[in-house]
Amino acid sequence: MSRTSFEHLGRRLFLSLAFVVTATPAALSQTSTGSIRGYVTDSGGAALEGARVVAVSALNGAQREVTTQSRGFYAMLGLTPGEYDVTARQIGMAPQKIHVRVLIGQVYPLDFRLAASAIQVEAVTVVAASGVETRTSEVATNVTRQQVENLPISDRNFLDLVQLAPGTSIQGQGINDTRKTFAAGALPAENVNVFIDGASYKNDLTAGGVAGQDASRGNPFPLNAIQEFRVITQNYKAEYQKASSGIITATTKSGGNQWQGSAFFYGQGKDLIGTDSLPCVRPACVPFAKPEYSRYQVGATFGGPLVRDRLFLFGSYEGNYQNRANTVFFTPNANAPPGRFPALDSLNLSQYEGQFVSPFRSTLLFGKLSYVLTPTQSLELSVTGRHETDVREFGAERTFLQATNVRNDVNTAIAKHRYAQGNWLNEAMASFQHYRRNPTPNDTSIVGRRFEDDIACCNTIALLGGAASNQDYTQHRFTLRNDVTYSGLQWAGQHVIKAGASIDFAHYHIIKDNNGNPEFRYFTTDSFAFPREALLGAGNPDFTTNNRAVGAYVQDDWSPTQRLQLNLGIRWDYESDMIDNGYVTPPGVRAALDTVVPSKYFTDGTQRPPFYGAFQPRVGLSYVLDEGGRWTVFGGFGVYYDRQLYDNVAIVEKY
Repeated sequence: MSRTSFEHLGRRLFLSLAFVVTATPAALSQTSTGSIRGYVTDSGGAALEGARVVAVSALNGAQREVTTQSRGFYAMLGLTPGEYDVTARQIGMAPQKIHVRVLIGQVYPLDFRLAASAIQVEAVTVVAASGVETRTSEVATNVTRQQVENLPISDRNFLDLVQLAPGTSIQGQGINDTRKTFAAGALPAENVNVFIDGASYKNDLTAGGVAGQDASRGNPFPLNAIQEFRVITQNYKAEYQKASSGIITATTKSGGNQWQGSAFFYGQGKDLIGTDSLPCVRPACVPFAKPEYSRYQVGATFGGPLVRDRLFLFGSYEGNYQNRANTVFFTPNANAPPGRFPALDSLNLSQYEGQFVSPFRSTLLFGKLSYVLTPTQSLELSVTGRHETDVREFGAERTFLQATNVRNDVNTAIAKHRYAQGNWLNEAMASFQHYRRNPTPNDTSIVGRRFEDDIACCNTIALLGGAASNQDYTQHRFTLRNDVTYSGLQWAGQHVIKAGASIDFAHYHIIKDNNGNPEFRYFTTDSFAFPREALLGAGNPDFTTNNRAVGAYVQDDWSPTQRLQLNLGIRWDYESDMIDNGYVTPPGVRAALDTVVPSKYFTDGTQRPPFYGAFQPRVGLSYVLDEGGRWTVFGGFGVYYDRQLYDNVAIVEKY
């Protein structure tokens, strides 16, 4: 199929789905809820049509009610993860109540068998919560609230718990590592995605996969605000986008009908940390003192009803305060011993030596309002703030004047509305995210000076003055999303059909002022008397642009029988300017490389149309082998399109 055909087909698909999802009343995103599905029968196994199934939240008393269809099938969609008392009633039958815990992203299979009775007597059955879902084609692991709260995590980063899912790994687990993120399968971290309350935390610009996790030792979200999350590594459905390996979908805590709170404090000093070895670089081999180190984490939560059964508040705070020390020292050099080069001796390098504190500070804030309008409608508004600073990148021959302050900010606001009526569920979300990664030199008033031993080839003796480069990456993303689910189709079995569309309005403001602070380089063969080289960045460091990302999908969870479930879906994604489509190869570059590089690698600004062919079929099946649902055979096939980082293409190319 030609690119033009893909363009027309893509536009038609998006417009059709956009009409479907906007033709119903607006309402919570697909990635932050769960559902209960099952059958209601009598004691003989005959289907009961018209039975009422009511779920009551144990947290805030909110109720949801559905009626069984002709086969006795019911589907309770879009449930906030948590504990529910689910009751099935039919006239002339004894009602049955079952206590369940619905996990995020889970389809909880719950069947009722009602016995005939002239007297309405409730029989209460307690079902233990399970983190393993057996009737799905997805390869997924649920991390429950108990695990989040009770498993030991030394730095309170919920990404550490991702390792509970097979096939995942954590990058940056050392105490001094400055890049904490996760990966799945054989692909790097850039191919994952994280959804918190339905909002994507994808980093469009730089490495790490998650906004805020590139070159940061901090946490993406306060742990005490995470209720639970789900890790999906394979066979995920068409509703998930911008990922080709692992996905995390997390839900946050909400206030309930009782006021509750918590607080914690964690402290660690250098006396609690052992060192494998101490540096011994002096001629007399006198080790340095044990470096300074301290780490303190503090936090609190509170939540409860502002209006009982209607309006609820939850808030959390976590602070992370760390001090570690880097040692600046200049290794004696055989080609530049003291007394040989007066110009080098006049610098009095010893004044720059010693231990200097590298402070890290992080503040995480979260707040949520939940409002139950009616039994069929709810509203939710949440805000998250993350601010951190990290003074680092000095030590050894690099003096403290060379330090860089890595500033990191991620602020997110989410508004969601849910409407459930009969067999219909509509979920709508609007979110805005501001992400800024801004590493800047601590002091740019002093020109950099690098002293090199070019006799021994490329051995840096000392690096003085301010750091050379300033970078400022800002990602603004405003997202509108709507999802519609219908569970009333009963052709050749039961169907739960879901369709949705989303659009991201992204603005990337990028400043890459590399070598904006000049650096002079001195060499041994010149006796360090004068600089031989000077580095100074030139040109326009601004790479600001806009991008539009559009996605649409439709999928069907089809159950021809109670044991067999098929998931059939297709997804389409499009980005308007992911790789700087209007880039023009500079004439000088083209002239210099025209004889050795094929012409297809050059562009005049019109040869990079956006890609319209990102159609992604997703197919999955699961079959329960036994009556108890303990053994399931499942499998799937899918095509997954991920995105390219803007820093890898557009910015690097312009250099």
